[in-house]
Amino acid sequence: MENKPSILTDKYDVGRLLGQGHFAKVYYGRSIHTNESVAIKMIDKEKIKKPGHSEQIKREISVMSLAKHPNIVELLEVMATKTKIYLILEYCKGGELFDKITKGKVSEKVAWKYFHQLVNAVDFCHSRGVYHRDIKPENLLLDEDDNLKVSDFGLSALAESKGEDGLLRTACGTCAYVCPEIVNREAYDGAKADVWACGVVLFVLLAGYLPFYDSNLMDMYVKIGKGQFKCPRGFPVEAKRLLCKMLDPNHETRITMSRIKESSWFRKGLKHKKQQVREVNPMEAGGSGQSESHEPPPPNLTSLNAFDIISLSSGFDLGGLFGDVHKKQESKFTSRKPASEIISKLEEVAKGMKMKIRKQEAGLFKLEGGKEGRKGSLLIDAEIFQVAETFHLVEVKKCSGDTVEYQKLVEEDLRPALADIVWVWQGEKEEDELVLHG
Repeated sequence: MENKPSILTDKYDVGRLLGQGHFAKVYYGRSIHTNESVAIKMIDKEKIKKPGHSEQIKREISVMSLAKHPNIVELLEVMATKTKIYLILEYCKGGELFDKITKGKVSEKVAWKYFHQLVNAVDFCHSRGVYHRDIKPENLLLDEDDNLKVSDFGLSALAESKGEDGLLRTACGTCAYVCPEIVNREAYDGAKADVWACGVVLFVLLAGYLPFYDSNLMDMYVKIGKGQFKCPRGFPVEAKRLLCKMLDPNHETRITMSRIKESSWFRKGLKHKKQQVREVNPMEAGGSGQSESHEPPPPNLTSLNAFDIISLSSGFDLGGLFGDVHKKQESKFTSRKPASEIISKLEEVAKGMKMKIRKQEAGLFKLEGGKEGRKGSLLIDAEIFQVAETFHLVEVKKCSGDTVEYQKLVEEDLRPALADIVWVWQGEKEEDELVLHG
Protein backbone atom coordinates (compact mmCIF):
# COMPACT_ATOMS: atom_id res chain seq x y z
CA MET A 1 0.00 0.00 0.00
CA GLU A 2 1.37 3.42 -0.95
CA ASN A 3 2.27 5.70 1.92
CA LYS A 4 0.74 8.95 0.69
CA PRO A 5 -1.78 11.33 2.23
CA SER A 6 -5.17 11.73 0.53
CA ILE A 7 -5.23 15.39 1.57
CA LEU A 8 -2.06 17.45 2.03
CA THR A 9 -2.10 20.18 4.70
CA ASP A 10 -5.77 20.99 4.01
CA LYS A 11 -4.65 22.51 0.71
CA TYR A 12 -4.40 19.73 -1.88
CA ASP A 13 -6.24 16.53 -2.75
CA VAL A 14 -3.64 13.91 -3.66
CA GLY A 15 -4.66 11.61 -6.51
CA ARG A 16 -3.15 9.06 -8.87
CA LEU A 17 0.52 8.28 -9.30
CA LEU A 18 1.95 10.00 -12.39
CA GLY A 19 5.50 8.65 -12.22
CA GLN A 20 8.45 7.93 -9.99
CA GLY A 21 12.22 8.26 -9.87
CA HIS A 22 15.10 7.21 -7.63
CA PHE A 23 13.86 8.92 -4.48
CA ALA A 24 10.63 10.67 -5.44
CA LYS A 25 7.11 9.89 -6.60
CA VAL A 26 4.95 12.35 -8.52
CA TYR A 27 1.19 12.42 -7.96
CA TYR A 28 -1.65 14.26 -9.60
CA GLY A 29 -3.10 16.82 -7.19
CA ARG A 30 -5.86 19.38 -7.03
CA SER A 31 -6.02 22.58 -5.00
CA ILE A 32 -8.92 22.38 -2.55
CA HIS A 33 -9.33 26.17 -2.62
CA THR A 34 -8.93 26.98 -6.35
CA ASN A 35 -9.63 23.59 -7.98
CA GLU A 36 -6.38 24.05 -9.94
CA SER A 37 -4.61 20.88 -11.10
CA VAL A 38 -1.04 20.46 -9.82
CA ALA A 39 1.70 17.84 -9.78
CA ILE A 40 2.93 16.87 -6.31
CA LYS A 41 6.48 15.56 -6.09
CA MET A 42 6.77 13.60 -2.84
CA ILE A 43 10.30 13.00 -1.56
CA ASP A 44 11.03 10.60 1.29
CA LYS A 45 13.66 12.14 3.58
CA GLU A 46 14.99 8.68 4.47
CA LYS A 47 15.89 8.06 0.83
CA ILE A 48 17.99 11.21 0.46
CA LYS A 49 20.27 10.74 3.44
CA LYS A 50 23.14 9.56 1.25
CA PRO A 51 25.84 12.21 0.64
CA GLY A 52 24.88 14.55 -2.17
CA HIS A 53 21.23 13.54 -2.43
CA SER A 54 19.85 16.24 -0.16
CA GLU A 55 22.02 18.79 -1.98
CA GLN A 56 20.50 17.61 -5.25
CA ILE A 57 16.99 18.29 -3.93
CA LYS A 58 18.01 21.69 -2.55
CA ARG A 59 19.53 22.51 -5.93
CA GLU A 60 16.34 21.52 -7.74
CA ILE A 61 14.27 23.73 -5.43
CA SER A 62 16.60 26.69 -5.79
CA VAL A 63 16.92 26.42 -9.57
CA MET A 64 13.20 26.00 -10.23
CA SER A 65 12.47 29.00 -8.05
CA LEU A 66 15.12 31.05 -9.82
CA ALA A 67 13.97 30.12 -13.33
CA LYS A 68 10.55 31.68 -13.90
CA HIS A 69 9.78 31.33 -17.60
CA PRO A 70 6.74 30.35 -19.71
CA ASN A 71 8.56 27.24 -20.96
CA ILE A 72 9.84 26.00 -17.60
CA VAL A 73 7.65 23.98 -15.23
CA GLU A 74 6.76 26.34 -12.39
CA LEU A 75 7.46 25.49 -8.77
CA LEU A 76 4.35 26.74 -6.97
CA GLU A 77 5.10 25.81 -3.39
CA VAL A 78 7.41 23.79 -1.16
CA MET A 79 6.13 22.04 1.96
CA ALA A 80 7.55 19.54 4.39
CA THR A 81 6.59 17.29 7.30
CA LYS A 82 8.92 15.34 9.58
CA THR A 83 9.32 12.54 7.03
CA LYS A 84 8.46 14.00 3.61
CA ILE A 85 9.24 16.95 1.34
CA TYR A 86 6.55 18.04 -1.13
CA LEU A 87 7.21 20.10 -4.24
CA ILE A 88 3.96 21.50 -5.64
CA LEU A 89 4.51 21.91 -9.37
CA GLU A 90 2.63 23.17 -12.39
CA TYR A 91 0.67 20.26 -13.88
CA CYS A 92 1.43 19.49 -17.53
CA LYS A 93 -1.59 17.69 -18.91
CA GLY A 94 0.08 16.71 -22.19
CA GLY A 95 2.63 14.45 -20.51
CA GLU A 96 6.20 13.84 -21.69
CA LEU A 97 7.50 14.77 -25.13
CA PHE A 98 9.04 11.28 -25.06
CA ASP A 99 5.60 9.67 -25.29
CA LYS A 100 4.80 11.76 -28.35
CA ILE A 101 7.96 10.95 -30.30
CA THR A 102 7.81 7.20 -29.58
CA LYS A 103 5.04 7.23 -32.18
CA GLY A 104 7.47 8.62 -34.75
CA LYS A 105 8.86 11.92 -35.98
CA VAL A 106 6.83 15.12 -35.91
CA SER A 107 6.35 17.63 -38.72
CA GLU A 108 8.95 20.33 -39.31
CA LYS A 109 6.45 22.94 -38.11
CA VAL A 110 5.85 21.14 -34.80
CA ALA A 111 9.57 20.39 -34.37
CA TRP A 112 10.38 24.07 -34.91
CA LYS A 113 7.82 25.09 -32.28
CA TYR A 114 9.13 22.68 -29.64
CA PHE A 115 12.77 23.47 -30.42
CA HIS A 116 12.11 27.20 -30.34
CA GLN A 117 10.50 26.90 -26.89
CA LEU A 118 13.27 24.61 -25.64
CA VAL A 119 16.07 26.94 -26.73
CA ASN A 120 14.34 29.99 -25.25
CA ALA A 121 13.92 28.21 -21.90
CA VAL A 122 17.46 26.83 -21.78
CA ASP A 123 18.99 30.14 -22.89
CA PHE A 124 17.02 31.86 -20.12
CA CYS A 125 18.47 29.40 -17.58
CA HIS A 126 21.98 30.04 -18.87
CA SER A 127 21.48 33.79 -18.48
CA ARG A 128 20.77 33.08 -14.79
CA GLY A 129 23.88 30.93 -14.44
CA VAL A 130 21.94 27.65 -14.47
CA TYR A 131 22.86 24.63 -16.62
CA HIS A 132 20.33 21.79 -16.89
CA ARG A 133 22.73 18.92 -17.77
CA ASP A 134 19.96 16.36 -18.32
CA ILE A 135 17.98 17.60 -21.31
CA LYS A 136 16.07 14.73 -22.92
CA PRO A 137 12.46 14.15 -24.09
CA GLU A 138 11.56 12.49 -20.76
CA ASN A 139 12.31 15.80 -19.01
CA LEU A 140 10.37 17.91 -21.50
CA LEU A 141 6.66 18.12 -20.72
CA LEU A 142 3.69 19.43 -22.70
CA ASP A 143 0.85 21.49 -21.26
CA GLU A 144 -2.78 21.34 -22.36
CA ASP A 145 -2.06 23.84 -25.14
CA ASP A 146 0.83 21.69 -26.44
CA ASN A 147 3.50 24.12 -25.23
CA LEU A 148 6.82 22.63 -24.16
CA LYS A 149 7.94 22.94 -20.53
CA VAL A 150 11.42 22.03 -19.27
CA SER A 151 11.36 20.04 -16.02
CA ASP A 152 13.52 17.99 -13.64
CA PHE A 153 16.37 20.22 -12.52
CA GLY A 154 17.76 17.62 -10.11
CA LEU A 155 21.06 17.35 -12.00
CA SER A 156 21.34 21.03 -12.86
CA ALA A 157 24.33 23.11 -11.87
CA LEU A 158 24.60 26.73 -10.81
CA ALA A 159 27.41 28.87 -12.18
CA GLU A 160 28.94 29.01 -8.70
CA SER A 161 29.65 25.23 -8.87
CA LYS A 162 32.24 25.80 -11.60
CA GLY A 163 35.95 25.45 -10.99
CA GLU A 164 38.37 28.34 -11.33
CA ASP A 165 38.61 27.63 -15.07
CA GLY A 166 34.82 27.99 -15.41
CA LEU A 167 34.30 24.31 -16.22
CA LEU A 168 32.08 21.67 -14.59
CA ARG A 169 33.41 18.27 -13.59
CA THR A 170 30.47 16.08 -12.54
CA ALA A 171 29.37 13.61 -15.23
CA CYS A 172 25.60 13.97 -15.58
CA GLY A 173 22.92 13.30 -18.14
CA THR A 174 21.57 10.28 -20.01
CA CYS A 175 23.94 8.32 -22.28
CA ALA A 176 22.34 9.07 -25.65
CA TYR A 177 22.18 12.82 -24.97
CA VAL A 178 25.60 13.48 -23.42
CA CYS A 179 28.32 15.37 -25.27
CA PRO A 180 31.76 13.93 -26.19
CA GLU A 181 33.59 15.78 -23.42
CA ILE A 182 31.40 14.09 -20.78
CA VAL A 183 31.84 10.69 -22.47
CA ASN A 184 35.60 11.29 -22.29
CA ARG A 185 35.29 12.28 -18.59
CA GLU A 186 36.75 15.70 -19.26
CA ALA A 187 35.87 19.00 -17.60
CA TYR A 188 33.13 20.63 -19.64
CA ASP A 189 31.22 23.84 -20.21
CA GLY A 190 27.64 23.41 -18.91
CA ALA A 191 26.19 25.68 -21.60
CA LYS A 192 27.91 23.78 -24.44
CA ALA A 193 26.76 20.44 -22.94
CA ASP A 194 23.16 21.71 -22.99
CA VAL A 195 23.57 22.86 -26.61
CA TRP A 196 24.63 19.33 -27.60
CA ALA A 197 21.64 17.76 -25.80
CA CYS A 198 19.25 20.23 -27.47
CA GLY A 199 20.76 19.18 -30.81
CA VAL A 200 20.04 15.51 -30.07
CA VAL A 201 16.44 16.42 -29.16
CA LEU A 202 16.05 18.35 -32.43
CA PHE A 203 17.33 15.37 -34.43
CA VAL A 204 14.90 13.02 -32.66
CA LEU A 205 11.99 15.38 -33.37
CA LEU A 206 12.74 15.52 -37.10
CA ALA A 207 14.00 11.97 -37.64
CA GLY A 208 12.06 9.92 -35.10
CA TYR A 209 15.15 8.14 -33.76
CA LEU A 210 18.43 8.90 -31.96
CA PRO A 211 21.38 10.23 -34.02
CA PHE A 212 24.10 8.13 -32.34
CA TYR A 213 22.16 5.05 -31.28
CA ASP A 214 23.94 1.69 -31.24
CA SER A 215 23.00 -1.48 -29.37
CA ASN A 216 26.61 -1.60 -28.18
CA LEU A 217 27.17 1.19 -25.65
CA MET A 218 30.89 1.55 -26.43
CA ASP A 219 30.17 1.82 -30.16
CA MET A 220 27.59 4.51 -29.38
CA TYR A 221 30.21 6.41 -27.37
CA VAL A 222 32.59 6.22 -30.34
CA LYS A 223 29.90 7.71 -32.62
CA ILE A 224 29.24 10.48 -30.07
CA GLY A 225 32.97 11.21 -29.80
CA LYS A 226 33.23 11.62 -33.56
CA GLY A 227 29.93 13.46 -33.93
CA GLN A 228 29.05 10.76 -36.45
CA PHE A 229 25.40 10.83 -37.54
CA LYS A 230 23.33 10.68 -40.73
CA CYS A 231 20.13 12.57 -41.43
CA PRO A 232 17.33 10.62 -43.14
CA ARG A 233 16.08 11.50 -46.62
CA GLY A 234 13.87 14.58 -46.66
CA PHE A 235 15.50 16.12 -43.59
CA PRO A 236 15.17 19.96 -43.74
CA VAL A 237 18.41 21.38 -45.19
CA GLU A 238 18.59 24.43 -42.90
CA ALA A 239 17.88 22.30 -39.84
CA LYS A 240 20.67 19.89 -40.86
CA ARG A 241 23.08 22.81 -41.23
CA LEU A 242 22.22 23.96 -37.71
CA LEU A 243 22.48 20.43 -36.30
CA CYS A 244 26.00 19.99 -37.64
CA LYS A 245 27.02 23.05 -35.63
CA MET A 246 25.19 21.88 -32.49
CA LEU A 247 26.56 18.33 -32.67
CA ASP A 248 30.12 19.49 -33.26
CA PRO A 249 32.33 17.13 -31.18
CA ASN A 250 34.76 20.00 -30.56
CA HIS A 251 33.16 21.98 -27.74
CA GLU A 252 35.35 25.00 -28.51
CA THR A 253 33.87 25.41 -31.98
CA ARG A 254 30.36 24.15 -31.10
CA ILE A 255 27.69 26.79 -31.69
CA THR A 256 26.45 28.88 -28.76
CA MET A 257 22.84 29.48 -27.75
CA SER A 258 22.97 33.08 -28.95
CA ARG A 259 24.19 31.95 -32.40
CA ILE A 260 21.48 29.26 -32.54
CA LYS A 261 18.88 31.99 -32.07
CA GLU A 262 20.44 33.90 -34.97
CA SER A 263 20.42 30.88 -37.33
CA SER A 264 18.16 30.88 -40.38
CA TRP A 265 16.19 27.76 -39.39
CA PHE A 266 15.56 28.99 -35.85
CA ARG A 267 14.30 32.32 -37.17
CA LYS A 268 12.20 30.61 -39.85
CA GLY A 269 8.57 31.58 -39.31
CA LEU A 270 9.50 33.40 -36.13
CA LYS A 271 6.79 35.75 -34.98
CA HIS A 272 8.25 38.78 -33.32
CA LYS A 273 6.21 38.41 -30.21
CA LYS A 274 8.04 38.81 -26.95
CA GLN A 275 7.10 36.36 -24.25
CA GLN A 276 6.65 37.83 -20.85
CA VAL A 277 9.33 36.47 -18.58
CA ARG A 278 8.91 36.96 -14.85
CA GLU A 279 11.98 36.86 -12.69
CA VAL A 280 11.84 35.56 -9.14
CA ASN A 281 11.02 38.31 -6.67
CA PRO A 282 11.12 37.49 -2.98
CA MET A 283 8.54 40.22 -2.27
CA GLU A 284 5.88 38.27 -4.20
CA ALA A 285 5.68 35.78 -1.35
CA GLY A 286 3.46 38.09 0.65
CA GLY A 287 3.82 41.70 -0.44
CA SER A 288 1.13 44.24 0.25
CA GLY A 289 1.21 45.53 -3.32
CA GLN A 290 2.03 49.03 -2.09
CA SER A 291 4.84 50.93 -3.73
CA GLU A 292 8.14 50.81 -1.88
CA SER A 293 10.92 53.37 -1.89
CA HIS A 294 13.77 52.22 -4.12
CA GLU A 295 16.74 53.64 -2.30
CA PRO A 296 20.00 52.00 -3.41
CA PRO A 297 21.84 49.96 -0.76
CA PRO A 298 25.04 51.23 0.82
CA PRO A 299 28.22 50.66 -1.23
CA ASN A 300 29.64 47.12 -1.05
CA LEU A 301 26.58 45.66 0.66
CA THR A 302 26.98 41.87 0.40
CA SER A 303 24.67 40.15 -2.09
CA LEU A 304 23.47 36.63 -1.43
CA ASN A 305 24.25 33.83 -3.88
CA ALA A 306 21.54 32.12 -5.92
CA PHE A 307 20.72 29.40 -3.41
CA ASP A 308 20.59 31.82 -0.44
CA ILE A 309 18.15 34.04 -2.30
CA ILE A 310 15.79 31.22 -3.12
CA SER A 311 16.01 29.43 0.19
CA LEU A 312 14.99 32.63 1.93
CA SER A 313 12.55 33.92 -0.68
CA SER A 314 9.61 33.37 1.67
CA GLY A 315 11.49 34.11 4.84
CA PHE A 316 12.55 30.60 5.78
CA ASP A 317 15.71 28.50 5.65
CA LEU A 318 15.49 25.42 3.42
CA GLY A 319 17.78 23.68 5.87
CA GLY A 320 14.65 22.98 7.90
CA LEU A 321 13.49 20.63 5.15
CA PHE A 322 16.29 18.27 6.03
CA GLY A 323 15.99 18.34 9.79
CA ASP A 324 18.98 20.63 10.38
CA VAL A 325 19.25 21.94 13.93
CA HIS A 326 19.05 25.74 14.09
CA LYS A 327 22.12 27.19 15.69
CA LYS A 328 21.39 28.70 19.07
CA GLN A 329 24.04 31.33 18.55
CA GLU A 330 22.49 33.09 15.57
CA SER A 331 19.16 34.49 14.41
CA LYS A 332 18.01 35.71 11.01
CA PHE A 333 15.19 37.87 9.80
CA THR A 334 14.08 39.29 6.48
CA SER A 335 13.01 42.88 5.93
CA ARG A 336 11.32 44.74 3.09
CA LYS A 337 12.75 48.06 4.24
CA PRO A 338 15.58 49.91 2.46
CA ALA A 339 19.08 49.20 3.77
CA SER A 340 19.44 52.75 5.10
CA GLU A 341 16.33 52.32 7.25
CA ILE A 342 17.59 48.99 8.62
CA ILE A 343 20.96 50.55 9.47
CA SER A 344 19.31 53.49 11.25
CA LYS A 345 17.13 51.13 13.24
CA LEU A 346 20.06 48.94 14.28
CA GLU A 347 21.95 52.03 15.45
CA GLU A 348 18.89 53.22 17.39
CA VAL A 349 18.34 49.81 19.00
CA ALA A 350 22.02 49.44 19.94
CA LYS A 351 21.90 52.82 21.64
CA GLY A 352 18.68 51.94 23.47
CA MET A 353 20.20 48.67 24.71
CA LYS A 354 23.34 50.54 25.78
CA MET A 355 25.55 48.56 23.42
CA LYS A 356 28.65 50.01 21.82
CA ILE A 357 29.07 49.90 18.05
CA ARG A 358 32.70 48.80 17.81
CA LYS A 359 32.84 48.56 14.03
CA GLN A 360 30.57 49.33 11.10
CA GLU A 361 31.42 48.64 7.46
CA ALA A 362 29.65 47.33 4.33
CA GLY A 363 26.49 46.44 6.22
CA LEU A 364 28.33 44.71 9.10
CA PHE A 365 27.88 45.91 12.69
CA LYS A 366 29.97 44.67 15.62
CA LEU A 367 28.13 45.34 18.87
CA GLU A 368 29.47 45.05 22.43
CA GLY A 369 27.26 44.67 25.50
CA GLY A 370 27.44 47.47 28.05
CA LYS A 371 27.76 45.23 31.09
CA GLU A 372 29.88 42.25 32.00
CA GLY A 373 28.13 38.87 31.74
CA ARG A 374 28.95 35.42 33.09
CA LYS A 375 31.46 34.90 30.29
CA GLY A 376 32.47 38.49 29.74
CA SER A 377 30.76 41.08 27.57
CA LEU A 378 28.48 39.92 24.78
CA LEU A 379 29.97 40.53 21.34
CA ILE A 380 27.39 40.38 18.54
CA ASP A 381 27.69 40.67 14.76
CA ALA A 382 24.70 42.01 12.83
CA GLU A 383 25.16 41.81 9.06
CA ILE A 384 22.81 42.99 6.30
CA PHE A 385 22.67 41.04 3.02
CA GLN A 386 20.99 42.36 -0.11
CA VAL A 387 18.46 40.08 -1.81
CA ALA A 388 16.64 42.70 -3.88
CA GLU A 389 16.65 46.49 -3.85
CA THR A 390 14.24 46.68 -0.91
CA PHE A 391 14.42 43.12 0.38
CA HIS A 392 17.17 42.19 2.81
CA LEU A 393 18.30 39.38 5.07
CA VAL A 394 19.79 40.37 8.43
CA GLU A 395 21.90 37.85 10.33
CA VAL A 396 22.50 38.40 14.05
CA LYS A 397 25.25 36.18 15.49
CA LYS A 398 26.93 35.81 18.89
CA CYS A 399 30.72 36.05 18.61
CA SER A 400 31.56 35.73 22.30
CA GLY A 401 29.86 35.77 25.67
CA ASP A 402 27.25 33.53 27.27
CA THR A 403 24.81 31.81 24.89
CA VAL A 404 21.90 31.88 27.36
CA GLU A 405 22.41 35.61 27.91
CA TYR A 406 22.52 36.11 24.14
CA GLN A 407 19.27 34.21 23.60
CA LYS A 408 17.57 36.19 26.38
CA LEU A 409 18.74 39.48 24.85
CA VAL A 410 17.43 38.47 21.42
CA GLU A 411 14.03 37.28 22.70
CA GLU A 412 13.34 39.97 25.29
CA ASP A 413 15.06 43.04 23.85
CA LEU A 414 16.15 42.73 20.24
CA ARG A 415 13.07 41.13 18.65
CA PRO A 416 10.54 43.56 20.19
CA ALA A 417 12.74 46.56 19.35
CA LEU A 418 13.11 45.55 15.69
CA ALA A 419 9.44 44.64 15.17
CA ASP A 420 8.65 47.56 12.84
CA ILE A 421 11.38 46.65 10.29
CA VAL A 422 11.11 42.84 10.42
CA TRP A 423 9.08 40.99 7.79
CA VAL A 424 9.60 37.57 9.35
CA TRP A 425 12.07 35.92 11.71
CA GLN A 426 13.53 32.64 10.50
CA GLY A 427 11.73 29.65 12.01
CA GLU A 428 8.41 31.37 12.74
CA LYS A 429 6.45 28.30 11.64
CA GLU A 430 5.51 25.08 13.37
CA GLU A 431 8.47 22.70 13.20
CA ASP A 432 6.22 19.80 12.24
CA GLU A 433 5.00 21.38 9.02
CA LEU A 434 6.67 24.11 7.01
CA VAL A 435 5.39 26.02 3.99
CA LEU A 436 8.52 27.50 2.55
CA HIS A 437 7.76 28.91 -0.85
CA GLY A 438 4.64 30.10 -2.58
